Amino acid sequence: MDLSSSYLHQTKPIPSPILRPPPLSVLARVSFSRRPRRRTTSYSFRPSRKTNTCSASSGSDTLVSSNRKEDSSKSVASNKEEEDEFDLKSWMHKNGLPPCKVVLKEKPSYDKNLRPIHYVAGSEDLQAGDVAFSVPNSLVVTLERVLGNENIAELLTTNKLSELACLALYLMYEKKQGKKSFWYPYIRELDRQRGRGQLAVESPLLWTETELSYLTGSPTKHEVMERAEGIKREYNELDTVWFMAGSLFQAFRLWHPVTTIVFSVALLQQYPYDIPTEAFPFEIFKQAFVAVQSCVVHLQKVSLARRFALVPLGPPLLTYRSNCKSMLTAVDGAVQLVVDRPYKAGEPIVVWCGPQPNSKLLLNYGFVDDDNAFDRLAVVGALNTEDPQYQDKRMVAQRNGKLSVQTFPVSVGKEKEAVLDMLPYLRLGYVSDPSEMQSVISSQGPICPVSPCMERAVLGQLADYFETRLAGYPTTLSEDDSMLADFNLDPKKRVATQLVRLEKKMLNACLKATVDLINQLPDNTVSPCPAPYAPILR
Repeated sequence: MDLSSSYLHQTKPIPSPILRPPPLSVLARVSFSRRPRRRTTSYSFRPSRKTNTCSASSGSDTLVSSNRKEDSSKSVASNKEEEDEFDLKSWMHKNGLPPCKVVLKEKPSYDKNLRPIHYVAGSEDLQAGDVAFSVPNSLVVTLERVLGNENIAELLTTNKLSELACLALYLMYEKKQGKKSFWYPYIRELDRQRGRGQLAVESPLLWTETELSYLTGSPTKHEVMERAEGIKREYNELDTVWFMAGSLFQAFRLWHPVTTIVFSVALLQQYPYDIPTEAFPFEIFKQAFVAVQSCVVHLQKVSLARRFALVPLGPPLLTYRSNCKSMLTAVDGAVQLVVDRPYKAGEPIVVWCGPQPNSKLLLNYGFVDDDNAFDRLAVVGALNTEDPQYQDKRMVAQRNGKLSVQTFPVSVGKEKEAVLDMLPYLRLGYVSDPSEMQSVISSQGPICPVSPCMERAVLGQLADYFETRLAGYPTTLSEDDSMLADFNLDPKKRVATQLVRLEKKMLNACLKATVDLINQLPDNTVSPCPAPYAPILR
């Protein structure tokens, strides 16, 4: 993922330095018919403000939840008129987007109650090396643009909030301005997409408990819960950062005494709303966070305040692909896309999503790539802390580049290599005789004395581990294949099944490599050696 970033050329004043904006999906559901009760506060940087009860947007498509029908017979015509008026690409051209070689097209959603989603396609035949589009920085949202100063951006995101949270919150407040917001056409497009990406599936962060059960057996299920807890912690910090704004501007005045005073007052007037947690419930913030997460671009070779960017023609309008080399790139004053392959006019344009495993692709963008050469899973090994020789083993492990708790990545297609990498570490854990341990300490390299019975014990533990992990999935590979052959399979269940199926394939390949090594041992009648302090695998 790539980000481009400098937002100093904006044609309109930038909103106040507020926390990271919520995900796109949240944006699609924000609506306020009445103002929640305001907390009293004596902070001098929050002058009295009059109540503003404008809804997030006048278009009905931005106010309904994902299980409601978006296009009623009464609103179709008005929606069409508004789309023509606030067409994303027309708005971009009007505000500085130079002529480009792409067009927005649409395809139906898997859910008939949801509107079709847009995607970026070539407006003409393209060749590898062509610049598809170049979005000026004035149409890119970054923290530097939102907060007005790179130093403040870094302060706000240090140990408090992530860039995603700040960007999400910013867009939420912008949405409350409705059509008065400069970003209204872009926010409308994000609402339409609902963070679904081109496979029309939301991140599992927004799935129900029943839908999350599709991931049973996969470590991704635990990752989803951990990420959700992290979002909750960020939400709880929103008010803190909001109240920090005054002192941050005060520090900013040291560098820009006049500009900052005018800027901070303008910001306070621009957002006459309650503090974040009163303005937005947690579920709304989480939905917005997830939506921003699904479309943010990580730009390379730019400052920290510009590395995460929202590019109006970027994801989710562009499709992520693991085997693509084309990325959104920051160039002088813009973010551009140079295609890496030829396209026929009308074909959807794809970009590289970075070296991410499928678990991250599902968590961040709601899709799984069957051809992902970067897919991987992890095996965690740990030396037994009850072992009397634990400290010596820990020293030997560190000498050979391993930790007392070591994560071993298992990459797709390289499962045998991963197993071979684990063996020296596991053998070390099986050493029990003090004299053998002294020999290991004095030796060079990760070599441990190995008898046939010890090797059988090490490989046997490893085989049992892989079998146990495979048994934790409620379905077999053949059952997964049968489900995926069903054209009517629920999209969320489909991507979840794709993920666990690929995980099982890697685990099966690891198990096969381990069993092959067992079969190569000289005497199959030798029983495994006892291991009073065997290493722990999880």
